[in-house]
Amino acid sequence: MDRNKGNEQQIQNKISVNDLNLFYGEKQALFSISIDIQEKGVTALIGPSGCGKSTFLRTLNRMNDLIDGVKISGDIVIDNENIYRSNDVIKLRTKVGMVFQKPNLFPMSIYDNVAYGPRMQGIKSKKVLNQLVEDSLKSAAIWDEVKDRLKSSALGLSGGQQQRVCIARAIAMKPEVILMDEPTSALDPISTLKVEELIANMKKDYTIVIVTHNMQQAARVSDKTAFFLNGEIIEYANTETIFSMPKDQRTEDYVTGRFG
Repeated sequence: MDRNKGNEQQIQNKISVNDLNLFYGEKQALFSISIDIQEKGVTALIGPSGCGKSTFLRTLNRMNDLIDGVKISGDIVIDNENIYRSNDVIKLRTKVGMVFQKPNLFPMSIYDNVAYGPRMQGIKSKKVLNQLVEDSLKSAAIWDEVKDRLKSSALGLSGGQQQRVCIARAIAMKPEVILMDEPTSALDPISTLKVEELIANMKKDYTIVIVTHNMQQAARVSDKTAFFLNGEIIEYANTETIFSMPKDQRTEDYVTGRFG
């Protein structure tokens, strides 16, 4: 597999994964995963259900640590730091934000949802929080829709709006990487389009890794695509190459709808 080891490309890599294996108890879920993820771009992870995409995504912010019986070997390096040799998981999850499949807002106001993380970090200044909330909601392309109802419950928003507030909540922590696990699968087509437009705008500021079942979405939003199958990366290349000239027959069979 081409891991793009050229010097110019190497400088642009934000995350380097080498020989990553993951076990749930005795069952191996990821097999020798090696991949370099470029800085300030969108990398899509595609493949059939149960192939390891979300499991891999969760290794990038050590969410799998929360599951009993998980064993991990190999290296994940973010900005030259091996995240599994560091004990500072809070720092890691500040740097590597996450947006889940379904909006998971807290039962509190829109404002308090976005301000929650910064407050937990010790930010008390009302002025600073006000600006942070506004900037985060603007970055998530939802400020104009909610600016007059910041004190209203976030749970009163539509699904698509809730998901964008979730993205704003992640942005408020000032991450460098944002992981998205099927962020539009629970949304209608119009809301999906808004989130895709948002992702396209965000990639100039963030490294984004997105798991998606929607291959059209991967083709629309990502710069690079990795095809997972049975816990392995079968092929990883520029998105255009994966969808138009894949090298592996299994990749071609999947992207043309022959299985999956």
